[in-house]
Amino acid sequence: MIMELVQCSYSTRAVSLRFSAAFTPLGVCKYPDRRFSGMPSDVEYSPVGEGLGMRDFWLYVWLRRAAVIAAHVTGLGLTLIISLLSRPGTSLFSWHPVCMSVAYCLCMTEGILLFSAEVSPFCFVSRKGKIRLHWFCQALVLIAAATGLGFMVASKNVSELPHLVTWHSLLGICTLAATALQAACGVCVIFPKLLRLSSSPLRLKLYHATCGLVVYLLATVTVVSAMFSDWFQATVKGLTWWAFLLLPLFPALVVMNQITNAYLPRKKITS
Repeated sequence: MIMELVQCSYSTRAVSLRFSAAFTPLGVCKYPDRRFSGMPSDVEYSPVGEGLGMRDFWLYVWLRRAAVIAAHVTGLGLTLIISLLSRPGTSLFSWHPVCMSVAYCLCMTEGILLFSAEVSPFCFVSRKGKIRLHWFCQALVLIAAATGLGFMVASKNVSELPHLVTWHSLLGICTLAATALQAACGVCVIFPKLLRLSSSPLRLKLYHATCGLVVYLLATVTVVSAMFSDWFQATVKGLTWWAFLLLPLFPALVVMNQITNAYLPRKKITS
């Protein structure tokens, strides 16, 4: 009987020590246990500390939505402002900035952001409908970019100026080539069985999204390099020029965040 009382005392003391060690002097639990706290099992905890994860934090959610809305406004605003500054119709060259801004600042940006899980003007459209809109936007990118290239070549020929002598022109050619290759990659995603591709559809989508991100970043660098051209520096000066220099970077950050969050593999993809 005495031995049983001693064992019971030791076990009670051990439980008490374990229970007290789990709490701070202020009574806050160090290791929250859902069985004791009564919290639902689907609550996500932050991997860097205690409390709820960032996805459940309303301010974080609204900041992400505001960033996506700002990316839409920036893409449309850049297109409109560049179109006004270039004064289309005054020369052959004046159509080049218009076509290229429509292609990359507007159509390519909207073609990617329509898949945004935060805010999208096409949120009521089904997944299949969004994919068709994506095709349409990217087709407009190819048409507008090819048209802009044609106006640029015609302007150079009329002015008898050499081609591909600036960093902007070289980056532009690389961007156009990458855009065409990305369009071909999109066709592979649409018709994998017809083309008899061995890779799985999931892997093809991952390749397509990754290449799309590279193309968009390359297009952003090309747009930024256009700010250093003689025409743009003669048109926009002072602090306004610095604002234009930074504006294309914001949609690029939003697009990069969207693609990496949606397609970053969390587990190994089987072929």
